Amino acid sequence: MVVLGLILLIIGLVASIPILTTIGAILLVVGLILNLVPIGGSRRRVF
Repeated sequence: MVVLGLILLIIGLVASIPILTTIGAILLVVGLILNLVPIGGSRRRVF
């Protein structure tokens, strides 16, 4: 999800399409939050 958000963000900035930039930023933030916050327990994530 983080990679997809980053790709959409870059494509949106290069092609100057604001909806792709917005969707990419949202996906990037949600992906980082889901990756960093442990859900359903306190197991550690390996990066």
